[in-house]
Amino acid sequence: MVSGEANFGEDPERRSDSRSETERSGGASPKFAAASAGGLAAAGAVSDPEVTDKPKRRRFTAEYKLSLLKKADACTQPGEVGALLRREGVYSSTLSQWRRQKDAGTLSALKPKRRGRKVQEVNPLAVRVTELEREVQHLQVKLRQAETILDVQKKLCSMV
Repeated sequence: MVSGEANFGEDPERRSDSRSETERSGGASPKFAAASAGGLAAAGAVSDPEVTDKPKRRRFTAEYKLSLLKKADACTQPGEVGALLRREGVYSSTLSQWRRQKDAGTLSALKPKRRGRKVQEVNPLAVRVTELEREVQHLQVKLRQAETILDVQKKLCSMV
């Protein structure tokens, strides 16, 4: 709006010479077009049944890993391994990791590892040490009290 112009009785955001988008295009208002399209947009976004809210971590059994390694080793033509990996939905880095685990000869390495913090074993000697330290502190407090009582008794005997 140009300064100094009076705008009596009109919408301050819209001047009389401007037209809305629907007036220019001759179509329905975008507000009402969504409501008339079956009410899908008005009800909110429709979730895709194929997509999960939170992806789950895949876990492969040792048998599956070994069978996939055998299939990959059996591939002789160029591109066969890639086609196998695409068909199974596995990355080539995962396949090479499984090969290293197999070469190491550890079957437990082929099983999925537990995620998170490792459980620490409690050392029974450490538990016993903490108990003894606590007992020493308690006995030191008692010793100070006994020494204080003896000092007071000595002072009383010396006064008499």
